[in-house]
Amino acid sequence: MNLETNLCGIKLKNPTILASGILGVSKSLLKNVIENGAGAVTIKSISYEPRDGHKNPTILEFDSGMINAVGYSNPGLHGALDEFTDLKDLNAPVFASVIGKEPEDFTKVIEGLGNLDFSAIEIPLSCPHTPGFGTLAGQDSPEKTLEITKAVVKAAKVPVFVKLSPNTKNIGEVAMAAEKGGASGITAVNTLGPGMIINIEAAKPVMGFKIGGLSGPAIKPIAVRCVYDVYGSVKIPIIGVGGITTGKDAIEMVMAGATAIGIGSGVNYRGNDVFTKICNEMKDWIEKNNYNSLEEIRGIVHE
Repeated sequence: MNLETNLCGIKLKNPTILASGILGVSKSLLKNVIENGAGAVTIKSISYEPRDGHKNPTILEFDSGMINAVGYSNPGLHGALDEFTDLKDLNAPVFASVIGKEPEDFTKVIEGLGNLDFSAIEIPLSCPHTPGFGTLAGQDSPEKTLEITKAVVKAAKVPVFVKLSPNTKNIGEVAMAAEKGGASGITAVNTLGPGMIINIEAAKPVMGFKIGGLSGPAIKPIAVRCVYDVYGSVKIPIIGVGGITTGKDAIEMVMAGATAIGIGSGVNYRGNDVFTKICNEMKDWIEKNNYNSLEEIRGIVHE
């Protein structure tokens, strides 16, 4: 069974992609993830200036998922330029994740990264725990999404994926704005929230920032629905992200319309080789159910 995937002209050995924010802080960690089966990898989001992020604790596991409020800690553009050299040596596509507040914040970073070997740029236009980042007029704003996407596409030399929020009231409309702005694909979705967990003995929120974004199995049904809505609204490919930990989860995303599968918290639940495990489980399911390829089931629930 061949799981090779073409994502906007980018060839992946399989449809699994390391989601941004998970292990993507160094070239050596990206190499480890690729060796553990990922078809592509995404670095941790980069801003123009370095960011310390929020105070600890920033990540917590709870009964049915995870909550995080990292706050986009990163070394900034110049730190990224030092770290992510010679990416072609990794033998798998590497995607940059770029954050900003205004369109020019995104474009400064993208232009600065232009000489590195990134295969695509992902721009998250939402964050439930870092005020000001993403669409300033609100994550429900097709107008702001269009403005930012146009600026980013103009500055980028590679395909651009726009990462959307599950909190968006009409994610299909926002996806259409990204498509109109020239986006090559949509990443759906970012973390859900914000949410809060309280330590009842201490009588205060557990997270250092008090609130955080939810990920993991708890958000998978919402992520699947978002992918379904986006698939029905645009013609560009979708990277489905949110709570994928098994091959069956990944199949569900493909049936909703995803071309590729982003895996983040699944690394926490099943280890760095979760990519290989999920691919093997996908192959087994496809063969047992008498299909020949992922293409046969992509978007099948829309029929």
